[in-house]
Amino acid sequence: MAIHTYNFKRVYVWEMPVRVFHWTTVISTLILIITGFIIADPPAINQNVEAINSFWFGYIRLTHFIAAYVLIAVLVFRIYWAFAGNQFANWRYFVPYTKKGIKNILYVLKVDIFLQKDKEHKLNNISIGHNYLAAFSYLIMTLFFMIQMMTGLALIAPTSDWWFPQLFTWIVPLFGGDIPTRYVHHIFTWLFMAFIVIHVYLVLFHDYVEARGEVSAMISGFKFVRAERIKESEKDIIDQSVSQMWHGKSKEEKKKE
Repeated sequence: MAIHTYNFKRVYVWEMPVRVFHWTTVISTLILIITGFIIADPPAINQNVEAINSFWFGYIRLTHFIAAYVLIAVLVFRIYWAFAGNQFANWRYFVPYTKKGIKNILYVLKVDIFLQKDKEHKLNNISIGHNYLAAFSYLIMTLFFMIQMMTGLALIAPTSDWWFPQLFTWIVPLFGGDIPTRYVHHIFTWLFMAFIVIHVYLVLFHDYVEARGEVSAMISGFKFVRAERIKESEKDIIDQSVSQMWHGKSKEEKKKE
């Protein structure tokens, strides 16, 4: 039985700001989920001190708020980077407004989600960066996070003197009071948890099936791409990768300026 082998080239896909955003989001989201469940259902902790001298729940809330503000900050930066970053970080990847994008979403649903046989075996069906379905799901999750953010800030607005939470005081009356707002905030937490499970599964699935360094790429920034898809020589790719890592732009982008 013949063994098919292919040549791969190491390509710098995920820039440093994208990787920092990713891992900051991972850590902040985990902290928010854990502290959020504690806030929603505080455990009964017996202590031999007066309640006034025990402030553990206050620290839980403080940790929750800090993680939330960190996540808001990095999301604002990521929106900026969707216009300032390389082609793989660009906002166009997240909005499937082209025939190519819609076709790729249908392909990913068929092959990755429903595990149907890939009869075409077209190389360009495998995205170098995000596939269009993944990118579009990140856009949806960003909208979900905005709802989560607004409901969370609305809930703390009555006890906050800062102007930022006060911008969202209209959310509570919109949902019909504190309790319905808390329910919305809680339900979206479960949606985020479901997304995390699906996201981790698909990343590991692609890493196993395609063997292109899907997992390690979010640490190093590099993915392995079939050589026939890359026009540049190996030296050009290395030079371009180094330029992108240290200066944020490739030689071609600098020439255009």
